[in-house]
Amino acid sequence: MAEVAFDGVTKRFDAVEAVRELTLEAADGEFLVLVGPSGSGKTTALRMLAGLESVTEGEIRIGERVVNRVAPRERDIAMVFQDYALYPQMTVYDNLAFALRRRRTPKGEVDERVRRAARSIEMEELLDRRPRQLSGGQQQRVALGRALVRDPQVFLMDEPLSNLDAKLRVQTRGEIKRLQQEIGTTTVYVTHDQVEAMTMGDRIAVMNDGRLEQVGTPAEVYDDPANVFVGGFIGSPGMSFAPARRLGLEPAEATVGVRPEFARPWENGLVGPFEGTVEYVEALGRETFLGVDGLVLQVDGRAAAQVGDSVRYGLVREGLRLFDADTGQALER
Repeated sequence: MAEVAFDGVTKRFDAVEAVRELTLEAADGEFLVLVGPSGSGKTTALRMLAGLESVTEGEIRIGERVVNRVAPRERDIAMVFQDYALYPQMTVYDNLAFALRRRRTPKGEVDERVRRAARSIEMEELLDRRPRQLSGGQQQRVALGRALVRDPQVFLMDEPLSNLDAKLRVQTRGEIKRLQQEIGTTTVYVTHDQVEAMTMGDRIAVMNDGRLEQVGTPAEVYDDPANVFVGGFIGSPGMSFAPARRLGLEPAEATVGVRPEFARPWENGLVGPFEGTVEYVEALGRETFLGVDGLVLQVDGRAAAQVGDSVRYGLVREGLRLFDADTGQALER
């Protein structure tokens, strides 16, 4: 296990800066998630850490060693990709054993490590099967197991769940988190899915347009976003925004950010009342989201409101966040 550090790392492709002065650390044993939209630089950052892309400026360290010029195979890392990259002609056992055999690991040790990994991923009964005989979730577990047997200092995971259906994604992200906690290997995980980031990461690093926007625990980033981008990106639905002037709040030049759970049909004790027109209705059974004049209201259960209806609503004062109207940066509470 080892710490991972990006120190002022920039990556340019011709005139395009894919990553800009990234300074970020993952502690020994930490599960750090890089999250952001397509083109945010998160995958490029991971590929530089893996040695698959060169560093234009800055340093990357694994443990105490600067690895800018170290070959990928010598960085003591293991990667898990979204496409599994299993050898179709090999059994599960042979897929797990492949990297160890290439290193000329003694046969007895290979068998011990393969079977230990198989127990961890609950594939002991399927070692003689080939990838085509496995479900997508089972194939992903084999890909995880292949990383486990190498016993690396760092796991790197690039969108490993994106090819799974929704139910399997939920199940498999739980398995990945459980395994990481059991073995304690430092893990850097890339995803565009903020739900994955929030449920898996010890800390999450939100990236946008090549820049690190905010890093913190999921609760810190959700409760106190550093800027309008983070507030709108993190959360499902994300934070919605309105001019403070429109809501009669001070300072008037600020933007108010509010999450759906803090915007509700009117009741005493809320900030308001305000009145607006329902623009859309998302009924999810347990709750309903109403789009009202650019804000998202959360209603427990099912709401009688329909598109075009006029509704009165209020805001929970403690849940409001203020942002500079020009820069989008959070203002102190």
